Amino acid sequence: MFTVTGQLNFDEKHEYVLSGVFEKGGRLEGFAAEADEILGGQLTELLKDGEISSKKKMVHKIHTLGQMGPKRLIFLGLGKEKQLTFDTLREAFGKVFKSLQDSKAVSVTVMLNSFVTESVEATDAAHALAEAFSLATYKFEGYKQKSNETEKNIESITVVSNIESEEIKASLTVGYIHGRGTNSARTLVNLPGNMLTASDMASYASELADRYGFEAEILVKEDMLELGMGALLAVNQGSHEEPRMIVLKYQGKDEWKDVIGLVGKGVTFDTGGYSIKPKDGIVGMKTDMGGAAAVLGAMEIIGELRPEQNVVAVIPSTDNMVSGTAFKPDDVITSMSGKTIEVLNTDAEGRLVLADAVTYAKHHGAEYLVDVATLTGGVVIALGTEMTGAMTNNEALFEQVLEASYEAGEPVWRLPITEKDKERVRNSPIADLNNSPGREGHAIMGGAFIGEFAENTPWVHLDIAGTADTKKASDLGPAGATGAMTRTLALLVERFQIDQN
Repeated sequence: MFTVTGQLNFDEKHEYVLSGVFEKGGRLEGFAAEADEILGGQLTELLKDGEISSKKKMVHKIHTLGQMGPKRLIFLGLGKEKQLTFDTLREAFGKVFKSLQDSKAVSVTVMLNSFVTESVEATDAAHALAEAFSLATYKFEGYKQKSNETEKNIESITVVSNIESEEIKASLTVGYIHGRGTNSARTLVNLPGNMLTASDMASYASELADRYGFEAEILVKEDMLELGMGALLAVNQGSHEEPRMIVLKYQGKDEWKDVIGLVGKGVTFDTGGYSIKPKDGIVGMKTDMGGAAAVLGAMEIIGELRPEQNVVAVIPSTDNMVSGTAFKPDDVITSMSGKTIEVLNTDAEGRLVLADAVTYAKHHGAEYLVDVATLTGGVVIALGTEMTGAMTNNEALFEQVLEASYEAGEPVWRLPITEKDKERVRNSPIADLNNSPGREGHAIMGGAFIGEFAENTPWVHLDIAGTADTKKASDLGPAGATGAMTRTLALLVERFQIDQN
């Protein structure tokens, strides 16, 4: 896929050659200036006429008409050099690759030095390039009958750089792996509920374990009954599809200590149960396993890159259906932790399955917890669809999650959990907790409930109800599943530092 070379021969045949263009007062530099000289100053004229633009993310393709080896040149506007960021560059690359995909390009050569600045090093640019390529060209094939027309995809990318090729190759590899893991999560979320049941998800996880040498444990209903996982089992009561508790362990250290627990909500379809969703709200509930998908995508990245960390991934998986056996409002259930829960809303099921999963992650030695879930509509009202909501009981762990999220381009915003919030979750006349204290602060109530099971273990909750899927395409992907938090979780694990305080 990727080849790294030290220079470009202008006499060699290339389908496309890509170069960045900064605002330089109408001047071309580097590769663009060399190409301009060969083309008799025509590129400078096009720049003056606005047919090549240095404005951010502007893409212009120029046919060389046989005057040099490269058939077409692509110029990508980058704005002012000092203002270029990794995020902006990644999005700009994404826009180019989408354009190339639309043009049915098969190969492209990238002049990497033209994208390097004081703030964006060559290795960063290479990472952004490979990650953007993987993300921007993602397609979910779906189930339509295929036409006889053969689709063309980009098959090779040649990167021209004067930096040590092994360093650039390593950055390209890491970026591509991050993008590919995110795409795996996207595909899982895009699958319809009848194509991805709890047992299907468990099979997928088992395949990951076989591929990367993870230790895997898949609990079935009988195991859960024996362990007392009453919260997960209650949500599953209405379904003919049996639940699964999925556990994957990756050991990157000699001893099983300092374990990071990644917990992902895996509700494969959510009707709301007897607190049933309206007809408009129920469409799209195949995405309610977005947290599980993010965890599995992160585990794929971890399996490829093999960081020196210990990780346990725990995914409670079921659907939430309506039937004569389904759990009901006013029921009281007993979680694996022993805490009893009064059910006031069967559509607040995600926090119930996560309760048992968080407890089980601690059972497997997790000393740090991050749960990811499409948990509440309330977080969408509060933060919209571009920002993931976060809650925590530990500042040091949250800071690491926050840093990873911004590096991944998946920003989070912290919501508070106060003692009064905890009191609302504990307010039940007949049980230790209630699962839905009311609409006010709904997203916070969901996080506060899960926090009752994290207890004193450092914990961060990520509510991706607004960010797990999108109705519009972006520079880095199509409409549909986003794979939100996949790269954040992977980066957290890769960069994790033990708090010595």
